Amino acid sequence: MHSHAHPHTHHDHDHEHEHTHEHPHEPAHEHALVHGTPVAIERDILAKNQLIAERNRGWLAGRAIVALNLVSSPGAGKTTLLERTIRDLDGALPLSIIEGDQATLNDAERIRAAGGRAIQLNTGTGCHLDAQMISRGLDALDPPPHSLLMIENVGNLICPALFDLGEQAKVVILSVTEGEDKPVKYPHMFHASSLMVLTKTDLLPHLRFDVERCVRYARQVNPGIEILHVSAQTGEGMQAWYAWLHARCQAGT
Repeated sequence: MHSHAHPHTHHDHDHEHEHTHEHPHEPAHEHALVHGTPVAIERDILAKNQLIAERNRGWLAGRAIVALNLVSSPGAGKTTLLERTIRDLDGALPLSIIEGDQATLNDAERIRAAGGRAIQLNTGTGCHLDAQMISRGLDALDPPPHSLLMIENVGNLICPALFDLGEQAKVVILSVTEGEDKPVKYPHMFHASSLMVLTKTDLLPHLRFDVERCVRYARQVNPGIEILHVSAQTGEGMQAWYAWLHARCQAGT
């Protein structure tokens, strides 16, 4: 089981989340310095989160588990992508899922229906998962050694960029039904991500979405970002996604 010790109590964690929905969206927004205290609180929260994230990272590395933090706006297609991934891989890559949502159990139920091993973490009013939640999730899920762990974060392109969960990489998922300027609107998330997966590409003939402009914006904020174009409905581009996953696992284990 997930054996690292947590020196803080559950009460500490609950107190921490009284503040998470109020924190400014960058660790040191200049205008927030007027208030002083909120910035100090946020720095404490982020520092505490980072300590637990590093513990998670060490625990995962010790078991040769590659963890990916999947982030996106609501409705970008994260769960649908995971459902098809589980069905197509069919055990070829040992895979566990941690589902993050504010209130419902729907996503974990969808993943389990697809044959996946999943648990749901509910954040309540919180707009993101944090390292402490993942620590508890690892205790409950106990993913096997030499496997892949996918963490589906809460739909939000701001807060999850700040909170390290102990993952090996962030994967940002952007649907062609969204604006192609998302990378420059939310530069911190796209800068922090190793891969951008452009989803629902089967809908492109029906939309005014400039793929080239979107890619240009993404590379503007993160020149090293890898980009895949997929449709979980038709299967287009999915083999490239699976190849990326396999390469990550081979490099990480």
